[in-house]
Amino acid sequence: MARAVRSLTGVPVMVLALLALIGCAPERNELEGTQWRLTEWTLSSLDPREFDITAAFAEGQISGHGGVNSYRGPYTLGSRQSIKVGSIASTEMAGPEPAMRAESAYLTLLGQARSYRVDAGRLTLFDAGGNESLIFEAAAR
Repeated sequence: MARAVRSLTGVPVMVLALLALIGCAPERNELEGTQWRLTEWTLSSLDPREFDITAAFAEGQISGHGGVNSYRGPYTLGSRQSIKVGSIASTEMAGPEPAMRAESAYLTLLGQARSYRVDAGRLTLFDAGGNESLIFEAAAR
């Protein structure tokens, strides 16, 4: 009888350990394997739809076309839909001045993104203040 009681005392400990592990499981990466086209941003002087700005998320990397150049860099997701884009590398071709300005602004806003939301075929990135900064629509694959 004492043996049965001893073996049952470990059950609550194992259940608590299992619950702790479940609570530490990483959140599902809903951006993985997605592709987007920029349609809106906080800049009022330029229309992003004129510059073919895109973003794709795969294997911890964000990549795309910034309006003139291709770019690539790491990104990480955290709790509560937080996002952090790391250092971006890009090709260094020159283009028309408005497109170069748009690309520079886009990469700056991308680097300032701190959270995101995916809803109804749209990806919205928010800055540190919680303000919408970049709004994408799902791109055709």
